Amino acid sequence: MMLFQYAIWGAWYVTLSSYLGATLQFEGSQIGLIYGSFALAAIISPAIAGVLSDKLFSAQKVLGVLHLSGALLLIMLSYQLTYFWVYALVFMYALCYMPTISLTNAIAMRHLRYPEKEFSNIRVFGTVGWIVMGWVVSYFDLELGASPILVAASLSLVLGTFAFFLPKTKPKFLSHSRGIKQWLGLDALFLLKNRSVMILVVASLLVSIPLSFYYSFTNLFLNDLGVDNAAGIMTLGQFSEIGFMLLLPFCFRYFGIKKVMIIAMFAWGLRYLFFAYGSIDVMLLLYFGIIIHGICYDFFFVAGQIYVDQKAPKTLKSSAQGLMVQATYGVGMFVGTWLSGYVVNHYTIDNVYHWKGIWLVPAFIAFAVMLLFAFVFKTKHRTIKNNINE
Repeated sequence: MMLFQYAIWGAWYVTLSSYLGATLQFEGSQIGLIYGSFALAAIISPAIAGVLSDKLFSAQKVLGVLHLSGALLLIMLSYQLTYFWVYALVFMYALCYMPTISLTNAIAMRHLRYPEKEFSNIRVFGTVGWIVMGWVVSYFDLELGASPILVAASLSLVLGTFAFFLPKTKPKFLSHSRGIKQWLGLDALFLLKNRSVMILVVASLLVSIPLSFYYSFTNLFLNDLGVDNAAGIMTLGQFSEIGFMLLLPFCFRYFGIKKVMIIAMFAWGLRYLFFAYGSIDVMLLLYFGIIIHGICYDFFFVAGQIYVDQKAPKTLKSSAQGLMVQATYGVGMFVGTWLSGYVVNHYTIDNVYHWKGIWLVPAFIAFAVMLLFAFVFKTKHRTIKNNINE
């Protein structure tokens, strides 16, 4: 499940900016808004999917329907050339795909005895899927065309069918006597009454702003510099993700959630400094910036998912994961994609990208969020420590 979930995303999401910018000649702000449609969908749809899977239907069935619908939308998208239809279809696809992130997390955690210890070993296969598709796209030189979209559509058909054969993950609550707050998934918001969870969710939202710069423009950045095999080189980040995913339980044990997430935010800022001062003549900095992706992503987002899952009651596991998706891939990346598009336009003069200025902006944001989080986040991490030791 995890292998195909992220193979779908990795097949076309990374190279989309190069296809839109170099082939379809869309402006930086248009590219930012198209990537922002994923964020907008992440605000809307995960709560709905969380309600459906927590209270009405088996989660694996919801997952299957969403991926089959997404496959059809991707096929339609591959034939579009105008901004309006590209944006509309990407947005509709995102409404189907974004809930599946929290659904796959919830399905996996429901069937694991010790999610805090075992989940990272399952989630790592998603990274493997992303790497494989990066290689495929790069090897067959598909980065500047619509072929990656069709590849993603094929994978989505496979996972959509396979989902119906996953372990049954029935809703925890089937009563129809709940209020409107519960049916809309807003009951998961009560988790924010816990100060540590609230601060973590807000920090996740804020750090997703610089994250969107990486997802939206790194591939275009590398291609603009003239780097060969850009999509393949970017999979180095996923290789490091595998290693750090496997290290995550041990880091939880010895450092605790706070130090792990501070390390991640520092790595985000450092990455953008490497990009700002790297070039085709100083490729080592670019490689470093890509390779530390494992620390950036795993030590923040995967750690946050595990932490929130522990804090959520059994009847709200899917909705709690949806809340994290809304905060990170939703609100945070929506602001980030808008800001990144604006920043790229600002530093593009006579059709020339001035990448140093572009990358210094997310570097500053990442370091600022890190300092804020370090001062205000306080939690006892005994729960995760003890569970791992058990």
